[in-house]
Amino acid sequence: MYVDPQRNNEVRKLNLPAMQKTHHPVESAEVHDNEDKMDVDEEQVDQQPSEEATAENNEETSQSPDEQENGDENANQQQDNIENANQGQDSSENANQQQGNNESANQQQDNTENSNELQTNGEANGTEANKTAEDQAQTQNGQSNAKPQPAVTTKMLILGKKTSGKYGLKDFQILRTLGTGSFGRVHLIRSNHNGRFYALKVLKKQTIVKLKQVEHTNDERRMLSVVSHPFIIRMWGTFQDSKQIFMVMDYIEGGEIFTLLRKSKRFPNPVAKFYAAEICLALEYLHSLNIIYRDLKPENILLDKNGHVKLTDFGFAKFVPDVTYTLCGTPDYIAPEVVSTKPYNKSVDWWSFGILIYEMLAGHTPFYDSNTLKTYEKILSAPLKFPAFFHEDAKDILTKLINRDLTKRLGNLQDGSEDVKNHPWFSEVIWDKVLARYIETPYEPPIHQGQGDTSQFERYPEEEIDYGIECEDPYGFLFKDF
Repeated sequence: MYVDPQRNNEVRKLNLPAMQKTHHPVESAEVHDNEDKMDVDEEQVDQQPSEEATAENNEETSQSPDEQENGDENANQQQDNIENANQGQDSSENANQQQGNNESANQQQDNTENSNELQTNGEANGTEANKTAEDQAQTQNGQSNAKPQPAVTTKMLILGKKTSGKYGLKDFQILRTLGTGSFGRVHLIRSNHNGRFYALKVLKKQTIVKLKQVEHTNDERRMLSVVSHPFIIRMWGTFQDSKQIFMVMDYIEGGEIFTLLRKSKRFPNPVAKFYAAEICLALEYLHSLNIIYRDLKPENILLDKNGHVKLTDFGFAKFVPDVTYTLCGTPDYIAPEVVSTKPYNKSVDWWSFGILIYEMLAGHTPFYDSNTLKTYEKILSAPLKFPAFFHEDAKDILTKLINRDLTKRLGNLQDGSEDVKNHPWFSEVIWDKVLARYIETPYEPPIHQGQGDTSQFERYPEEEIDYGIECEDPYGFLFKDF
């Protein structure tokens, strides 16, 4: 059994100036889906290097004709995959088509891994940039030349993809701490090869074993190795030393929704609806792969540079084709069937989704108590009460999501996530545009993009690190896939 002991659900008392809608050009989904690429040769239009940087890359990069041809082929294959992903956005209500397109995104990541991941390739980058306007037009017209891609198989979900052997500490410069937790911390790092910023999640093996989280830690690697979605964080690779395991992730500059919510006290109905819609699509994608997330809360939702969500921290995510029994998660968000140790599946995520919407609208969770046991009691039996300012449609969807009867809980019925998306509270939402990130965000983080800006993260005291240490490793066999 493990629950997050650091969760503090007191009502937010800080105020933030009214969130202004920031107008920025609507960009094509292929731009967003490939932001923060590890390879310079796979940059998209929104991250083209400066002329000076391009000249420097061209000077440093010397390729044979064969290598250049391979780079062009990889770039073209990648563009095909992007087009395939965008084709699916025009018919996202078809669950099978959406899963197929997400699988195309997985194939795209495979193509990335098959390239020389930390080398510059100016020619391939130039090829993509020259094709962008034409490809965007084809995407908007519903045209796609992409070839069918292999599915995410059950074997892949059980074993995960190979993530070790690509990177090591020598490839990065560790800059500062972005966050800390029970098992370790997350650092801002910078690649020694392409100069970009990433997040490095470091977990201590001894602590993982002591808290009996070996299975959850290995599950996190497996799940992140196969998922690929616009609203889910990307993991680039893993490695380990004698004491720690390391996961290289995208660096999402905008900080946590939790921080924004704490400063804002609560979100207006349209703002909460916007974030809920993007999170709903992330959950729908995970559930299509039989992955349950099990730890949905504002602390695990980041905002990217434009204000779109990124679901992070897959420490409790698990491939569950049938049912599971583990009690895990954050007390205020745990579903009653988990508290009562009954078998459960995807239903728990829709309960947590309801609690999240409630907290975004009210500024606090519905069953909070300073005593965790009292919180559990309220989850099992306390009536659901709403503040007077809640909209009627909001009350209705929350009543149906935060429902102890699994046969009536929205999202757990015959039509699954479609029931959630078709609820009147989401009536004005155009789901394919949400997936394509064509909808203007209600808040754009005030950051300097691409500069490793950490202004949206709290400062943590730095500690002496022993990363890369070589000594006796009694737990290495437990984390062999890292």
